[in-house]
Amino acid sequence: MLQRLYVKNLALIDEIEVELKDGLNILTGETGAGKSIILGSVNLALGARYSKDMLRKGAEYGFVELYFQIENTKQLHRLKELDVYPEDGMVVLSRRLMEGRSVSRINGETVTMSLLKEVASVLIDIHGQHEHQSLLYKKNHLAIVDAFAKDEISELKKMITENYREYRSWMKELEEADQDEASRAKELSFLQFETEEIEKAELREGEDVELETAYRFIVNSKKLADGAAEAYAFTSQEEGNASESLSRAIRALGEIRDYDDTVQGLFDQLSEIDSLLNDFNRDLSEYRDSCECSEEELYETEQRLNEINHLKLKYGSQISDILSYYDEQQEKIKKLEDYENYIRSLNENCQKAKEKMEKTAGKLSEIRRKQAKTLEKSIRESLKELNFADVKFEIQFRTLDACTPAGMDEVEFMISMNPGQPVRPLTNVASGGELSRIMLAIKTVLADKDDTETLIFDEIDSGISGRTAQMVSEKMNLLGRTHQIICITHLPQIAAMADTEFTVEKRVENGRTYTSVLRLDIAGRRQELARLTGGSMITETTLAGAAELLRLAEQTKKGASHEST
Repeated sequence: MLQRLYVKNLALIDEIEVELKDGLNILTGETGAGKSIILGSVNLALGARYSKDMLRKGAEYGFVELYFQIENTKQLHRLKELDVYPEDGMVVLSRRLMEGRSVSRINGETVTMSLLKEVASVLIDIHGQHEHQSLLYKKNHLAIVDAFAKDEISELKKMITENYREYRSWMKELEEADQDEASRAKELSFLQFETEEIEKAELREGEDVELETAYRFIVNSKKLADGAAEAYAFTSQEEGNASESLSRAIRALGEIRDYDDTVQGLFDQLSEIDSLLNDFNRDLSEYRDSCECSEEELYETEQRLNEINHLKLKYGSQISDILSYYDEQQEKIKKLEDYENYIRSLNENCQKAKEKMEKTAGKLSEIRRKQAKTLEKSIRESLKELNFADVKFEIQFRTLDACTPAGMDEVEFMISMNPGQPVRPLTNVASGGELSRIMLAIKTVLADKDDTETLIFDEIDSGISGRTAQMVSEKMNLLGRTHQIICITHLPQIAAMADTEFTVEKRVENGRTYTSVLRLDIAGRRQELARLTGGSMITETTLAGAAELLRLAEQTKKGASHEST
C-alpha cells in the first residue's frame, strides 16, 4: 500500500508529508484548496508529463516521493521480474522535477521513465476525474474485458500478437515480391552484377586489418629502418658501442672472479647480459633489413585497400558485412531465378500463418466470450448496488472481417436503465454522472481480479447526490475492505465512510499562498462533514447532522464487516 506521500515545491505546495493508512482514505477540502494538486503530484511521481509552470514560483526544483509497503506475494513476484527488490519491505518511487528535465529513482537508483511507469502499474491504479469518459470509446470496452480475463488469456494474447507479426512479415515479403517480368529481369541483372563484383574481390575476413597494418608499415618503413640502424650502431657497430664495452667489462671481472665468490656471481650475470645483447643485435639487424620496402609493394597494398574500401562504401562497413550482404543477394537471386516456386511458397506460408493466427484468435475469442458472461453478471450486480435498480447490462461481441494484433473481436457495452427499454450502446444512453458510477462498478469488479493494492479515485462522486451518494459510499467501503482506497470527494456521505480522513486547506502568509494537508480527529471530522453539508455556515444543527452521519457510517461498516466474515 501507499504508506507515505512527500511533496515539495509544486504549485501551491511548499512542503507536505501525508501518512496514509489501510482501508478508505478520504481527502476533502474547499474548491481550489489543492486536492487535485496532491493527486497530480502522485501522477508526476509515477511518470506523468510536467511543465515548468507546475513548479512553485521561485523554486528551482520540485520533488515528489512515494513510499509503498509491499506484502502481496504476487506484487513481489512482478517487481522481481522488473528487477526491483523492496528494501525492508519498502519500494520508494521519487522524481525530481527541474526546468526542462526530470530525474526518476526507485529505491534511490536512477531509472528510465518506462521502468518507473511499469513499476507504478504494479503498485497503484489511478482513476482520474474524467476517466469515466473513456467508456465512450468501444476500443476501451475490449480492454476492460481483457483486464478481467487476463489470467486466462495472457498467453493467448502474446500468441496472437506473435502470430500477427509473423503473418504480416510473410505478407510484406509477398507484396514486395509481386513484380512483372521486366522488373524481375532488371532486379536479377542488378543482383548478379553486385554478387559478381564481390566474388571477384575474393575477400577474406580480417584482410582489411592486415592490409591497413601493412600499409602503415610500408609508409613509415624508411623512418623505421633509420631508427633501427641508429640503434644497431650504438649497440654493436660504432666505436665504444654497448657490445664492445660489455666485452671489456666481462674481461675485467674474469681476471678477478677467482678471488671472491661475489665477483663470480656478478661475472655470470654480466655474461648472461652479453648473451642477451647478442640475441638483441641479431634480431635488430633482421628487423632493419625487413624495413626495406619497394614502390611496387606500396602500390599493390594501396590498390587492394582502395578496392576493399570501395566495396565497404557500397555493401557494408566491415568485410563481414559485405559477405553477409553477398549471401543475402545470392538468396534473392535463387528466388528470382525460380520465381514461380518462390511465389507459391510465399502464398503457402501466408496461408499457414493466417490459419494459425485465426485459430489462436478463435481460442482467444472463445475464452473472452465466456469470461465476458461472468463480467457482465458481476457488473450488473455492482450497478444495482449503486442505485441502478432496473438496469440491464450486456457485453456484445462482433467478429471483425480481418484479424488484428488483438484478435478478431470488437466489444461494446450495452445498457438499459429503465424497465421495458431495450439495451442500447452505453455511449448513447448514459450521462456523465451515470458514466462515473458505471466506471466505479467496473473498477470494483476488476479490483477483485487485480493484484494492485492501492486505488485512487478523483471525485468519483461527480453528478450524484442523495441515496445514490450513500450507495456509492457503501461500495467504496466494501472496496476498502480488500484494497487501500484514496478518494477525493465533495460529498458528506462518502466522507463519513472514511477509515482515515484528511482535509486539504489553503492559507495565505506574508503574501504567499500555501496548501497543507491535515489528518482529522473525530471532532475535526464532524466539523468538516458539517461544512460539506451546510457550507460555510456551521451550526449546532449541521454538527448534529454530521455526528449522525458518522454514527450511521460506523453502523454500515460494522454490518459490512460481519457480512464479509
